[in-house]
Amino acid sequence: MSDVEISPLKAEDEAEWRKLWTAYLEFYESEVSEEVYKTSFSRLLSDDPQEYSGLIARVDGAAVGLAHYLFHRHGWTIEDTCYLQDLYAAPEARGKGVGRALIEAVYAAADAAGAPDVYWTTQDFNVTARKLYDRIGQKTPFIKYKRG
Repeated sequence: MSDVEISPLKAEDEAEWRKLWTAYLEFYESEVSEEVYKTSFSRLLSDDPQEYSGLIARVDGAAVGLAHYLFHRHGWTIEDTCYLQDLYAAPEARGKGVGRALIEAVYAAADAAGAPDVYWTTQDFNVTARKLYDRIGQKTPFIKYKRG
């Protein structure tokens, strides 16, 4: 098994990031406009600490995963909290530690920013990913709702 290398997204990663994010969106039966692709990537490259950050995972030099996360205020704590919005490992890279390495990199970024909590959501049918999440995180009793 090769080592997983995690690094912050850079401008030159756009084509690989786009391919991975498209596959992630397709997994969730979603699609976004070209404007959203461009805006999202621009936000991921921002130096603003309140903006999204992005990571890319590589195995043997090939881009095989991504993570997008955001720090935000929380009404119950003084410190910011970290929301891991998107996490994806390409099917051919699953079982190689890509998801774990990405989550641990987000944990490290949260620690460095003084944000003690990291949280994320997933759909109930995402059984493969939930096996990892059950090992690396703590399932909460919250159910997500959104504007109808």
